[in-house]
Amino acid sequence: MGQLFTDLQAVRLDVEVNAVIILDQTSLPGEKVYLSLSTKEAVWDAIHRLKVRGAPAIGITAAYGIYVCCKSLRARKFDDFYKGFVEIRDYFESSRPTAVNLSAALERMERCVLRNRELPVSRIKRQMLREALAIRDEDAASCHRIGVYALSLLRPGMGILTHCNAGHLAVSEYGTALAPVYLGQQQGYNFKVYADETRPLLQGARLTAYELRYAGVDITLICDNMASVVMRKGWVQAVIVGCDRIAMNGDTANKVGTSGLAIMARHYGIPFYVLGPTSTIDRRCPDGNAIVIEERGSEEVTDMWYARRMAPDDVKVYNPAFDVTPANLITAIVTERGIARAPYNETFERWFGEEEKDSAETGSKTEE
Repeated sequence: MGQLFTDLQAVRLDVEVNAVIILDQTSLPGEKVYLSLSTKEAVWDAIHRLKVRGAPAIGITAAYGIYVCCKSLRARKFDDFYKGFVEIRDYFESSRPTAVNLSAALERMERCVLRNRELPVSRIKRQMLREALAIRDEDAASCHRIGVYALSLLRPGMGILTHCNAGHLAVSEYGTALAPVYLGQQQGYNFKVYADETRPLLQGARLTAYELRYAGVDITLICDNMASVVMRKGWVQAVIVGCDRIAMNGDTANKVGTSGLAIMARHYGIPFYVLGPTSTIDRRCPDGNAIVIEERGSEEVTDMWYARRMAPDDVKVYNPAFDVTPANLITAIVTERGIARAPYNETFERWFGEEEKDSAETGSKTEE
């Protein structure tokens, strides 16, 4: 019997000490270490160095972080306060370029500031706190709905292959790709999960295997190059992954190695599902060619996790953090709004229209 996965909190806000509290994911699975972030440099470093990771968790951290940093600003006039806000916003946005939730959360916090510009700065800060908490709460509700929709695509006892970590540690609660696994666990589905180790940062080995085992899920860890073997043996009936950015045509950026799984899944006739909130859909991005892929340092491939360097000193290294899976290899994209199938842009436009209508109606009721 596993422990409650909600015992692990990836990110939370401590209003008493005015700090963002994160579970340092670079210390897992060996140690469970919580860090207190109260400066813009500490928040930037935590995001850039993957101490907090997963697109939704990064967005929540950014929202909490900009509130914490702006609360410390001493400006009394709006123009001075807003100048400080923009400086922090731009700094945070430079930490990681691919996950759209980072910029989306910061844009939402900026809209909050501008919407309340006529208020005293002290009240603007209180509105920012409410907005940041709302971002977190909406993510939790979104993840649960994603899990419900995705579970409708699965059957009890299925073998599920996943890549990287799109679980509870990557969001506020439940996860995206792992949300149906947790809901299925609660309902006795008894899924058998195969987790890719996910080189070079080993999120599958360190994080997915850790949190699923923590929760008592049947989890088997495999090396990335073993995925085809377990598919061929018939042990996998669905591939479920998260996402960091979704283009309007359905092309999806996720942890490097994801596109290869999609190709193998197509070969073996296995459905390939991408799970993520609608905040991960980038309306300004027409297709995967427009997605900026983050490239990281060579030491992650040659040195990290090893007692000594495991490559020649002068070897060239290419280390993209993400790859793009073409829409035609994706069976369905599951969000809190429902299940989308090709042509994806038609469904996305409808969802965004519904979202804007809901926001307008909510705003009208608030004004009344």
